[in-house]
Amino acid sequence: MQHSGLMDISQLRTLAHIAELGSVSKAADRLNIAQPALSRQIRLLEQELGTYLFERHGRGMVITDVGREVLAHAVRIMAEMDAIRDTVAAGRTSFRGSISIGTTPTVAEIVTVPLATRLRQEHPNLSLRLSSAYSGHILDWLQRGQIDVAVSYNPSRSHTVRIVPIMLESLLLITAGQRRLGETVPFSRLAEEELVLPSPGHMLRDIVDNCARRAGIRIRTVIEADSFQTLINLVRTGLGATVLPLAPIYTMVEAGVLSASRLTDPAPTRELVVAYAADRPVSLAARFVGQTIVEIAMDLARRGIWVGQVLEPAKELTEQAHPEPSP
Repeated sequence: MQHSGLMDISQLRTLAHIAELGSVSKAADRLNIAQPALSRQIRLLEQELGTYLFERHGRGMVITDVGREVLAHAVRIMAEMDAIRDTVAAGRTSFRGSISIGTTPTVAEIVTVPLATRLRQEHPNLSLRLSSAYSGHILDWLQRGQIDVAVSYNPSRSHTVRIVPIMLESLLLITAGQRRLGETVPFSRLAEEELVLPSPGHMLRDIVDNCARRAGIRIRTVIEADSFQTLINLVRTGLGATVLPLAPIYTMVEAGVLSASRLTDPAPTRELVVAYAADRPVSLAARFVGQTIVEIAMDLARRGIWVGQVLEPAKELTEQAHPEPSP
């Protein structure tokens, strides 16, 4: 293989996406770049390095051991490029333009108002575009460049996405009634409930089904509904119980419209994260938005509104943004 030219950042980005997807055509679809152009980028990179980075076969492309080593360097290089941009932009104090955020429906219920309020106060020239969908769709939008910041649950780790874990969110048994949060019940109790849950394939339903298997019980789902608001309406009218985080329904629990009970043996949880693209520049405004979402989540967790265990990366991120004053 002959030496040819100089590698560039676009080749490293292409390497990361093809390695993750195992296919040039899938990477071309995600990046919205013609397939021949991506194939040429990888071919030139292989010529430059003098080695094959992928094994080609009829079902796609599999990264080689050498390719994995190159990919590890590529990820670090892309992170360093971001750090250089941050250094140059660090003096700017007011953000302009537009930031696009993708969240799940339950997260949208929690963070939209406090996030928009803080941005309006601190950066009035920065506009927001908010989109809501399932976690898988949100991360796909992020990797396609359709959004700048993603707030998602239980993401698969990827070289093309930079993830900051925020909290291990607790999922509670939600019923109609007057009791406030406090009671703890074994998960096996759900065998006695008529449940309204999302359909199979929805992350929340998968978590409940998995916990039911671990508890050795069979649950009875009387109504399937994928809409968060529909689930709430069904529970409020007494048509069944459901499993949800506390934060988006906290005011209804406080008002006695709904009851929330902690579940144990096992306790259903899911990991909440904020995510950015790892293969392209991330603006300081996008980082500020992500940081603000982390701070909102941590504040609500401290106040007992968002029930869950705050994770170390979120604590470290907040400490870096708001260091303790020197004595």
